Amino acid sequence: MKKRNPIIALAQIRYFDSYEKNNVEKIKKYIRLAKKKNADIICFPESCIHKLDFLPFDHKLIEEIKKECKKNSIWCIISDDMAIGRKIYNAAILINREGKIEGSYKKIHLYGDNKGVRAGRKIKVFKTDFAKIGIAICWDLAYPKLFKKMKLKGAEIVFCPTYWKYELQAHHARKYEEKHKNREKGTLKSLLMARAFENLFFVALCNPANGEKDLISYSAICSPHKILSDINSKEGLIYSHVDLSEIEKLQKLYDPSRIIN
Repeated sequence: MKKRNPIIALAQIRYFDSYEKNNVEKIKKYIRLAKKKNADIICFPESCIHKLDFLPFDHKLIEEIKKECKKNSIWCIISDDMAIGRKIYNAAILINREGKIEGSYKKIHLYGDNKGVRAGRKIKVFKTDFAKIGIAICWDLAYPKLFKKMKLKGAEIVFCPTYWKYELQAHHARKYEEKHKNREKGTLKSLLMARAFENLFFVALCNPANGEKDLISYSAICSPHKILSDINSKEGLIYSHVDLSEIEKLQKLYDPSRIIN
């Protein structure tokens, strides 16, 4: 790994507005847009590929996305309910610059997932040509131990494809209102910043921009101390340089041996 100041991109896309069954043409479009920004990697929201089918890793739609990654020499994270053997998992796929699947992650902490989807068990960190990266999916964000274990495995950036909705009961409400959505967005942002600060790495959260009344259409790239780039309630691409040397500096700064009680 030579590059220590990579550019990462998130695509907060609307689902199924250009084609009613899948988002592949839109995914390919945003891969090209990210390449124009010289991004090293682009991440898409949770369950972004197909509306109905459980997809095997060698599905023709995934092959199309892999070819687009190779054409643009860019890494990419996509996720959906995937058929792995005879089991279904909510899984994320990491595609490398050569258009090959570098690895995958199965969502561990399920919440609101389709019936029959199984929970994953393994926490993974992947070595890329720009950083060591971890992947979490949606409700995983609420579990700090998962992120701590990625840190111990050497993660410098964690990507979190998400489809974050809120529950009326959690807000003591009977109907969906903008104030509840704004409150939930504050909670989501707090979780994002907490995971980044407590582990001293970067976290990139990517939601879709669909129009559901309970969906939090908010995506952000977060350093241990601040939001570097974000987007709210609209479709679009965000991107940011991430200075990985900041991690080493902060680890020295917050070294417990330096702290006097």
